[in-house]
Amino acid sequence: MVETVTQGAERPWLKAYPERVDWAAPISDEPLPRVLERTVQRFGARPCIDFLGKIYSYREIGALVERAAKGFQSLGVKPGVKVGILLPNTPYFVICYHAVLKAGGTVVNFNPLYVAEEVERQIEDSQTQIMVTLDLKIMLPKVSAALLKTGLKQVIVCPMAGILPFPKNWLFRLLKRGDLAARPKDGRHLSFAELIANDGDPAAVEVKPDDLAVLQYTGGTTGVPKGAMLTHRNISANVDQVHMWFPDIAEGEEKVLGILPLFHVFAMTMVMNYAIKAGAAMILLPRFELENTLKVIQEKRPTLFPGVPTIYNAINNYDKLGAFDLSSIKLCMSGGAALPVEVKNAFEKLTGCYLVEGYGLSETSPVATCNPLFGVVKEASIGLPIPGTIIEVHDIENPGQTVPQGEKGEICIRGPQVMAGYWGRPDATAQTIIDGALHTGDVGYMDEEGFSFLIDRLKDLIICSGFNVYPRVIEEAIYRHEAVAEVTVVGVPDDYRGEAPKAYVKLKDGKTLSAEDLLGFLKDKLSKIELPEYVEFRDELPKTMIGKLSKKELVAEEQAKRESGGQPATS
Repeated sequence: MVETVTQGAERPWLKAYPERVDWAAPISDEPLPRVLERTVQRFGARPCIDFLGKIYSYREIGALVERAAKGFQSLGVKPGVKVGILLPNTPYFVICYHAVLKAGGTVVNFNPLYVAEEVERQIEDSQTQIMVTLDLKIMLPKVSAALLKTGLKQVIVCPMAGILPFPKNWLFRLLKRGDLAARPKDGRHLSFAELIANDGDPAAVEVKPDDLAVLQYTGGTTGVPKGAMLTHRNISANVDQVHMWFPDIAEGEEKVLGILPLFHVFAMTMVMNYAIKAGAAMILLPRFELENTLKVIQEKRPTLFPGVPTIYNAINNYDKLGAFDLSSIKLCMSGGAALPVEVKNAFEKLTGCYLVEGYGLSETSPVATCNPLFGVVKEASIGLPIPGTIIEVHDIENPGQTVPQGEKGEICIRGPQVMAGYWGRPDATAQTIIDGALHTGDVGYMDEEGFSFLIDRLKDLIICSGFNVYPRVIEEAIYRHEAVAEVTVVGVPDDYRGEAPKAYVKLKDGKTLSAEDLLGFLKDKLSKIELPEYVEFRDELPKTMIGKLSKKELVAEEQAKRESGGQPATS
């Protein structure tokens, strides 16, 4: 166990801290393999994973982890060796992730939808030697190609049909033959069955809290992909911090809905590792499909549902929602993007659950703050620091100085979940972690009771005639219109003001709205400088892999339009 962070004399959040949560409690720093081992001992017969109807107990997963760990050791995995996981949500992900850590290695998470060039770039940067993937054409060929172009040495090929229940397994082989990729018989491609063909008794490895557990690639505060070095201490501490934040979780009894991809840091912690800590069952889905998700909630009865705002918003606006029973859900934690107040209120009303917004980054494993379930709750706030975490607001122009309470500045974080640094990038590390505080690149403020409020990303800030305009403020106002389903605001070049806000809006099904009417609606909600100069309605807005609304594609469109002589349009 580690003692909580002690820097910083003022802790205003203690005034409104949840009664049953101790901010100063000791926090676990045990290596992740021990967390799984203890849960297997306590809840061995309980379900660990439910994947498309095939259920694995904790005892079964524990045994597969032991065998896979020995298999990885036979391939040379030891401290310092990187193993990539390029998988969607499947039992293979959970097994191989924890097996690599037990063998003493480091996991490198890969997005399965990366193109070949992105896969190769990350392999080279991370020095990944072994890759785990599926026998599907959308994954295996690009990994196999990397064997010839990078330092990758070995590929573990996992058969999709091998994790499906009967009769889905043989139907998949029969009906999806066109989607399958044959495993090359060249000695550099090993099947999962061959990996685990052993007695399940791996060599003991002393895994220490400060050993590197995961390289989590992120754009960070600069937009350039970098590997955030997350130690066993970082990840284990964050899971323990979240566990303390939700004291009513019944260990060994909960079910977690796993829609978010496990290769993303939010799901890695809040779905996989938190479920293991709490002895909960993971209901894993390979991707988010709205109607199928609602069917799974009705049939499988999950109690915990981590998600992103766009998922909750999609459920809110589904025209056939009344046909599904969502009453099993007790608690949802939203992350990855700002949670509009309207989305939160509508979802809680529909389900009867608590939907709380948390905040964090890949660099913080990821959770740093969360709204309390009970007591004081403040709309539009990202909440209070979770146990052992200190939030500071620093002057944007003078990053070494904090600003008075209530003033805007850059949100900075201290705590045991803060990464060790960026892999191979000491300069970027030094720019991001200053005197032990992680500088997030997010602008916000803290009120008198320690609740933090985000205004926007520094990089998303729009400078209009010398004034700071924050897209999130505009988005929150637009979301208040009853016809709006989704909105993203970006800054576009403006000859007079330098930059001007442009809103991209998706309407709810069956709703109509004109730009003129929307601007009229906003006149008493935004200052004149904040009113969008342009409004464009679209059928769909770009999103990231985990379902967050994405601005970069829209910014690139506007830049290309500008370079070709065009102007931003209002529709």
